[in-house]
Amino acid sequence: MEKDSNNFPLYFIGERLEFPLPDMANEDGLLAVGGDLSPERLLAAYKNGIFPWFNDDSLILWWSPDPRMVLIPEEVKVSKSMRKLIRENRFTLTQNTCFDRVLEHCAHVKRKDQEGTWITPNMNLAYKELFNRGIAKSFEVWENNELIGGLYGVDLGHVFCGESMFSLRPNASKYAFIKLAEHCQLNHYKLIDCQVHTAHLESLGAKLVPRDDFLAKLKG
Repeated sequence: MEKDSNNFPLYFIGERLEFPLPDMANEDGLLAVGGDLSPERLLAAYKNGIFPWFNDDSLILWWSPDPRMVLIPEEVKVSKSMRKLIRENRFTLTQNTCFDRVLEHCAHVKRKDQEGTWITPNMNLAYKELFNRGIAKSFEVWENNELIGGLYGVDLGHVFCGESMFSLRPNASKYAFIKLAEHCQLNHYKLIDCQVHTAHLESLGAKLVPRDDFLAKLKG
């Protein structure tokens, strides 16, 4: 890896399967540039609290922000309206039944104040390969046999690294996230990595924690 000549420690990744330490990231959380999206590199990144996030016309950018947005599964917030929706059994949940469709919806469903998508064609292929290896997982929400919401992420066994979610009907992505939290509670996951702050995630109980605390749980 070469160190950039700028005033912050941005590293350029070559062919070797390695990353700089997360605390070398700049104040925005940007840690390194380059490399590839091979399953081995992606898994190494997630295991070290690093994730890719870049536009289609950009080099691969690797991030490890401080603080980090996480959800302790037991601390998920379920509003009264969501409790009512869950009791009504309007939605049903499946896991890993249509990963490709969830990925496509996450890439193309428009979101408020967001232009384009970071799920580039190469990212799409990379996460499909992780799914084929049993590392990436999806949660799907259905209403009347129609896919209306869902999410996907990287499952490390004790930490679920959430990547993206989508909703075609009101509350569908919330339902998926709540069910993910319930799944993580039942299976004794330490946390759900939400990566960066959004008001939507905060409303569901996620919070910002120091990166070192996040890494300690990731490694523990």
